[in-house]
Amino acid sequence: MDTARFILFALVTGIATVAVHVYLYRRLFTATSEHRAWRRVGMGVMTVLGTLLVLSWSVTRFLPMDSTFAVATAVWTWMGMAIYLLLALGVLGAVRKVAARMQRSRGKPAVVELRGGETASVSYAHAVGASVRAGGTLAATGTKSVSLTPEALATSGHGEAATHAEATPVAMAERPGGAKSEAPAPVDVERRRFLARATAGGAVLAAGGVTGFGMWSAFHPPVVNEVAVKLPGLPKALDGFSIVHLSDIHVGPVIRRRFMDELVRRCNALRPDLVCITGDLVDGHVASLAPAVSALSELKSRHGTYFVTGNHEYYWSDAAWAEALERMDVHVLRNRHVRIGDTAASFDLVGVDDWSAGKMGFSQGYDLAAATAGRDSERASVLLAHQPSNWKVAAREGMGLQLSGHTHGGQFFPFTLAVSAIWEHDAGLFHEGDRRLYVSRGTGFWGPPLRVGAPPEIVRVTLLA
Repeated sequence: MDTARFILFALVTGIATVAVHVYLYRRLFTATSEHRAWRRVGMGVMTVLGTLLVLSWSVTRFLPMDSTFAVATAVWTWMGMAIYLLLALGVLGAVRKVAARMQRSRGKPAVVELRGGETASVSYAHAVGASVRAGGTLAATGTKSVSLTPEALATSGHGEAATHAEATPVAMAERPGGAKSEAPAPVDVERRRFLARATAGGAVLAAGGVTGFGMWSAFHPPVVNEVAVKLPGLPKALDGFSIVHLSDIHVGPVIRRRFMDELVRRCNALRPDLVCITGDLVDGHVASLAPAVSALSELKSRHGTYFVTGNHEYYWSDAAWAEALERMDVHVLRNRHVRIGDTAASFDLVGVDDWSAGKMGFSQGYDLAAATAGRDSERASVLLAHQPSNWKVAAREGMGLQLSGHTHGGQFFPFTLAVSAIWEHDAGLFHEGDRRLYVSRGTGFWGPPLRVGAPPEIVRVTLLA
């Protein structure tokens, strides 16, 4: 089942990747120059980048992470750049079309004199350098009548000027029988090439600038967001209890030990009472990533660190990672709950497996009933769930606060807009009566190392009685 799903995923992404690189080759290389060497270079570059991108989804599953780190970082950065190139080319192309249409609509008709003494109104076309041929092509400026005969053109003083005017008239040719028809202005190849180069250059500059900012934001230490939440049933003695919430770190080919050490340092500086990690911690096998993930054993809080699975843990053996995390002093809640505090004052911390695990065919998935079995429904409770999918049901079941992630807040524009449209609870704090949900934008990133419009975050939640 898992193999078939992976093959389908690889096939779809492979076809899409090839199509994107063919399009970029045409817009950036074919349209901008006729030199064979330039086109060959472009074809080579796009072939290499496209091939590496297709292979990246499978190679990183089988080769040691250390050997693929540099390549994965470069290739997935290119993935983000390619997305912004497509966006920039589309926007600049649309701007060109709108500008051309507006220019045509602003052109004033010219009244010209046809052979035989008749006059006609002719619209201007954008065809710099169009030649003026006697007997068939018009030459006019403003609304002044100009004869079509060579003598009239010569004596009017407009013949030469019209051939180089920024806006020249469309040709009106006589058909047999005296009928007049509009002949298209000749295509200016140099002008078209110039516009193609300007568009390609502008797209590269814009995409490069946004990609650079996105990388800086992704690798920059996450911002700390402070959230105060009134938790129903929380004992007065626990008023002000603090939870550091992490989600979607995605330790893997790109995010490594250095990132984790800095993350742990920042979390410890907040002096939390409890640390909670809501899934998608890893993108790799235990043997490859344990040295980086083990930084979590340095987290310090009064009541320890707790973890629930996300969908990505299932891609790399959820059971193996659960065992490894327990050895790192990270407690894994798999459809169960624990008491946080002491006999005098406490609340229930409930943890469920990923919402989509059961739908993906895995044996163990989301089970709120099992997680809350035997729990006093009057007690204060905090639910850890990777996805915010079942929050309203969980709220009706007595969960006072749910901490989730999964959406990344879209991670980078324009996917921020898509995620906002797809998910009812995409990022931030939500409430249903006196019940609360906080959806983290994530602490790391997945795929392209970019964060644009959705910066990574560490969430410090303060519980209020």
